[in-house]
Amino acid sequence: MANEQEAGRAAESPGRDLVTQIIDTLPDWVTQLIRLNGLIAERIGLVPSDFHCLHALHRNGPTTAGALAARVGLSPGSTTRMIDRLTEAGCVERVPDPHDRRRILVHPTAEGLARVAAYYDGLTARTRSDLTAFDGEELQALLRFIEASRDSATTEVDRLRTTRSDP
Repeated sequence: MANEQEAGRAAESPGRDLVTQIIDTLPDWVTQLIRLNGLIAERIGLVPSDFHCLHALHRNGPTTAGALAARVGLSPGSTTRMIDRLTEAGCVERVPDPHDRRRILVHPTAEGLARVAAYYDGLTARTRSDLTAFDGEELQALLRFIEASRDSATTEVDRLRTTRSDP
């Protein structure tokens, strides 16, 4: 019985070590992505939070300033200044809502999105090349992990925003 338990622990150990290695490596990966996003934002005359806003608009579509503020976690005043900077940089435009002309929607511009996308061409090509080393099952596992990690991070952001005390 003791040998079976030891064998079970030994079989789990490599998995736990690999999990620890992944967890330990993720901050470095995220840091490099943050550095890349910051550099690209700087090159097009924006700050990182502006860049996050543009990404949110690209992924989720046009929205009001208030909804955008909630989506990216900024105050309404900060969001207005951010939209002003994005407009000045040619990345977004304010457009009357076709269903309610009293509302203004923030739309990403095709030109602004194309400028940003061009900066990612190199990383996209490298990532496609990196992914060719994985088979279909491994790619499915990677996708499941990335989606689960994204959802966990979103849940943690929401939890920390609604909790006033330190952990």
